Amino acid sequence: MSNADASNEFTARVIESFGRRAIVETPDGATLRVELFGKRLTVVCGDDVQVRHARTEASADDAPRIVSVLPRRTFFARTDSRGRTEPLAANLTLLAIFIAPEPQPDPYMVDRYLAGAAYAGIRGAVIVNKCDLPDAAAPDFAAVVEEYRQAGYPTLTLSALNGASVEHVRALLSTNVTMLAGQSGVGKSTFTNALVPASERLTRTLSDSSGEGRHTTVSTALFKIPGGGVLIDSPGVRDYAPALVDDAKVQTGWPEIVALSGNCRFNNCLHLREPKCAVLHALEQGTFAPRRYESYKRLLNIMRGLAPDYERRRQH
Repeated sequence: MSNADASNEFTARVIESFGRRAIVETPDGATLRVELFGKRLTVVCGDDVQVRHARTEASADDAPRIVSVLPRRTFFARTDSRGRTEPLAANLTLLAIFIAPEPQPDPYMVDRYLAGAAYAGIRGAVIVNKCDLPDAAAPDFAAVVEEYRQAGYPTLTLSALNGASVEHVRALLSTNVTMLAGQSGVGKSTFTNALVPASERLTRTLSDSSGEGRHTTVSTALFKIPGGGVLIDSPGVRDYAPALVDDAKVQTGWPEIVALSGNCRFNNCLHLREPKCAVLHALEQGTFAPRRYESYKRLLNIMRGLAPDYERRRQH
């Protein structure tokens, strides 16, 4: 790189990306539309990047360009059906998973999100929205919420339409770079609009025919929360699988297993059929939620199924 190029560059943060284009926040707080330099360069929301100014403002073909991505402090991703890693966001400190009594929650997907956050070194939290609905008090839903409290996750309840309850969550987010995730229709965009009015995220009601949420947010975007904190809102999903990890690391996505595993007979215990397994003993004693344990086994199988070289690694 020439000295002229270096003097023409500055550091910025990606606040939204669209394929080969992105919007960045400049050091003075302004927003700027940029392009990516080079076919191999990819960016995600939250990335700190190096941007090179256009040489001439009159040239439409010489737009400001992202020329490099600075080292990521954390990197949150998912795995697609072919076992490929798909990046979602960078430099998070907190992943907040939204659940609600409507649409019907998928706690196994919530577990996978929380596990994915743990694998990436990101704290996890559960936000229970629409707590004003009658179904919020239903035994089955209440039991799922209690599982997360017992596991040790920060678990907050709110109605995104109630300003006072939104403020209740603000303290958790005020010192974090937080990504919101969850099923379509759980109210993430409504919450984002209430917390960051300038975001103007599109919101819709549930589908009348299916009762499932519709995708209202079409891109991942970053917003500064008035009073402190950064919020990254992502599109709603119907499924999620974490980035691939080895068998031994899968259990680190369950705080209950991490707390118990030190008492297992074997250091490499996977808590399946091993003798004198503290996790299996807790399951028998009723001190470890059976559904959470089943979720752990499911993810272990998912990881094995998605890993292209699993059979080779298992045989060695």
